[in-house]
Amino acid sequence: MAKARARHILVSTEEACNNLKTQIENGGDFAAAAKEHSTCPSGKQGGDLGEFGPGQMVKEFDTVVFSGELGKVHGPVKTQFGYHLLEITSRTP
Repeated sequence: MAKARARHILVSTEEACNNLKTQIENGGDFAAAAKEHSTCPSGKQGGDLGEFGPGQMVKEFDTVVFSGELGKVHGPVKTQFGYHLLEITSRTP
């Protein structure tokens, strides 16, 4: 079964999500941004969600994590929790 490892930043607005994405794409540190801005408890670990398989996260999240490009910042991804920036750090087929 496929496995992936990802980190994310969760914020309440699409605008905040886009602003953070711009900062990170311009050289900002993803983990530092997660620690400062993410409303998810994983923010304390730089947004690291650990390893998980398909179906363990909400559908919108799964779709990006199991099909998106590795090492790239994806988002905003809207879920029932808010707006996410996702970075897929590894994935097995």
